[in-house]
Amino acid sequence: MSFSHTITGFSLVMILLFKFQSVHSQLQVGYYSNTCNLAEIVVKDEVMKAFYADTGVAAGLLRMHFHDCFVRGCDASILIDSNATNTAEKDSPPNNPSLRGFEVINNAKARLEALCKGVVSCADIVAFAARDSIQFSGGLGYDVPAGRRDGKVSLASEAVINLPGPSSNLNQLTQIFASKGFTQQEMVTLSGAHTIGRSHCTSFSSRLYNFNGITGQDPSLDSMYAARLKQQCPQGNRNPSLVVPMNPFSPTVADNSYYSDVLARRGLFSSDQALLSDATTASLVNQFARAPFLWTRMFADAMVKMGQIEVLTGNSGEIRANCSVINT
Repeated sequence: MSFSHTITGFSLVMILLFKFQSVHSQLQVGYYSNTCNLAEIVVKDEVMKAFYADTGVAAGLLRMHFHDCFVRGCDASILIDSNATNTAEKDSPPNNPSLRGFEVINNAKARLEALCKGVVSCADIVAFAARDSIQFSGGLGYDVPAGRRDGKVSLASEAVINLPGPSSNLNQLTQIFASKGFTQQEMVTLSGAHTIGRSHCTSFSSRLYNFNGITGQDPSLDSMYAARLKQQCPQGNRNPSLVVPMNPFSPTVADNSYYSDVLARRGLFSSDQALLSDATTASLVNQFARAPFLWTRMFADAMVKMGQIEVLTGNSGEIRANCSVINT
């Protein structure tokens, strides 16, 4: 029997915990205080300008950070453009056309290159921007440990494998999050990011019209909410620009209303509603629906942890001059 087959669940958790603690010691809050002390201020300014022009960009930047970290770690590989020989992460089905906010990162990077050439990584800019987006949306701010370096590889195929989809069931969600070192509690906590933003109709229309061979509409979906969604997303419509709010009542506010919506069977994705399919996760949904301050604090903690997934530090990776292309 090979060694890989003898690793117990407990051992795997301990390995992931050790890796997390090791990374944590390499990243530092205030990392740029001596080398580019305006780094976080510049990023926040760019996020603020974009947010007041379009509040929806906050959800885009938050989702960008999540999709970056779950594929090859938080290395800004999500920002790399495709070329003639490679389709990059940003053009994979989970990311295109749904991801947005790239111009915010590029604007911040351009300003920082003018101020502190070759110092601030694109990966750190993405992490700062996600934090600022949450804060501008009314969520809890938090310190972001920095010192990440940028990756040199971006593959669309890896995004498909590593990112949970809108139709993922609870077992699939749990496995994906566990593979990144997260508990079920942290998974439910981070699912609250769906409190802001919007979704393309094509991401959930099967719940309205073609759920299974027995019923056209997902029976776990509130009937009045489903009727409203059908008005917004007519059957057969493939318009890629047609979107609806993730949260029907406060789509621009980072609050705990997501959990109340899930309890009321108004979770937009099957993966949202799947949180009620198990007593443990359902209990957490109920808890967060009743305790907004508990969720905001735990969400901030989970975001800090997410920002430390498989980061490149020291001499690994690079500091890209342009976030869209690797250095030559």
